[in-house]
Amino acid sequence: DPHTSAFPSLRPACDCSVTSPPKLDSFTMAATAARSVFMSGTSLSTGAQAKPSRQQKRAALRVRAAASTTLNTTKSEQIFKAAQDILPGGVNSPVRAFKSVGGSPIVFDHVKGPYAFDVDGNKYIDYVGTWGPAICGHARDEVNEALIAQIAKGTSFGAPCELENILGQMVIDRVPSVEMVRFVNSGTEACLSVLRLMRAYTKREKVIKFVGCYHGHADSFLVQAGSGVATLGLPDCPGVPQGSTAGTLCATYNNLESVKALFEANKGEIAGVILEPVVGNSGFIAPTQEFLEGLREMTTAEGALLCFDEVMTGFRIAKGCAQEHFGVTPDLTTMGKVIGGGLPVGAYGGRRDIMDMVAPAGPMYQAGTLSGNPLAMTAGIKTLEILSEPGAYEHLEKVTKPLIEGILEAGREAGHAVCGGSISGMFGFFFCEGPVTCFEEATASDTEKFGRWHRGMLEQGVYLAPSQYEAGFTSLQHTEADIERTIEAARVVMKSL
Repeated sequence: DPHTSAFPSLRPACDCSVTSPPKLDSFTMAATAARSVFMSGTSLSTGAQAKPSRQQKRAALRVRAAASTTLNTTKSEQIFKAAQDILPGGVNSPVRAFKSVGGSPIVFDHVKGPYAFDVDGNKYIDYVGTWGPAICGHARDEVNEALIAQIAKGTSFGAPCELENILGQMVIDRVPSVEMVRFVNSGTEACLSVLRLMRAYTKREKVIKFVGCYHGHADSFLVQAGSGVATLGLPDCPGVPQGSTAGTLCATYNNLESVKALFEANKGEIAGVILEPVVGNSGFIAPTQEFLEGLREMTTAEGALLCFDEVMTGFRIAKGCAQEHFGVTPDLTTMGKVIGGGLPVGAYGGRRDIMDMVAPAGPMYQAGTLSGNPLAMTAGIKTLEILSEPGAYEHLEKVTKPLIEGILEAGREAGHAVCGGSISGMFGFFFCEGPVTCFEEATASDTEKFGRWHRGMLEQGVYLAPSQYEAGFTSLQHTEADIERTIEAARVVMKSL
């Protein structure tokens, strides 16, 4: 059975090494029969061969999901225990520690397509996708082959290479706001660089961000930053000088009046506004069209710059990023994740007159040893090529919308207050009535219940972000069968909460 072998924790509990038939209880007999119907299409009443109906498939999935047992994570726990003596908290990025969901983190061994495999041999349908970059599927053959060919030529040059031109032009051709682009090594680096650029161009010091939006861990941004900061319950970050955040003003997402009030109180002092055009670091929160259009009009009127942080949304919710999806063009854009195809990369770009401020063309200094390295450029080029194939974004919509609708339906059927949504290959939900339009409303979510939900889904063979305050992601290699399997698992877990 390819399904039960793929999910070891879902195998019926029987000892197949005995020579005489084992005694099976009625539940195991039902599971065996349901699995037989699902795989062979045999009618239980007539024995005739027939293609299993959607209802039969779902029934089989429900039986298997309900039959799952406790997940074996012995090796993961051993490795994580050892890691805590080597790495702060046992991880190299805080959210990976499972602090907000409980238990020890799952230690991965390898990934492929839409699946992740841990060191204990468990297989999961993965909706984290290395936090967004794996939009084409993990370890995509075409990307791997291109990387292997490039490795033979060198992994880092520290000098110009044509690959930078190729990927740069691909970005310019796709993203409405970008006329020039600078590659860096992470989303954090892209955002801290664009912040400096906004200040250099406008000769103003103050910047507006939104409560719950995360733009990396640069000092100026660690103010009401959502995501990992919220997950760990850290209201602010120790070690950040007061002066570093003095110029950071915080507004409420989806609330134009809060932005207007800050502009009025700081007349002629605000360099720009930066935001996630779709929030992914407070959970999934979509903007209203009026909000984005209002920000564009307001920043233009105030002589300030508008920057979309598309590290998460870039090339994920549309070929031309969120700005194409919503039809609102910012002055500057930060990118990362998808643009590197799974390798460390970031970028910022925008209008030519603004980007001409960046050294060596202009006086604003920014540099990086590994910026534009040939491996990251190669992976990015191949990833954007795959995403340009006909039907790519239609597929993301086709698998993501039914996924979130199925999860929400499962929650409501089980009597839980839930709300959520999706755009293309990005989704999320909250354990509260909703709607959730900003971080303050997101905090009404039942995070304790989310922790139990997360563990339950792990035991069903589904890997989700280990925090209520993170979005989920699908890929081009998630199938309708993966989605159906996930929804049936969600029904089982929702009923158990």
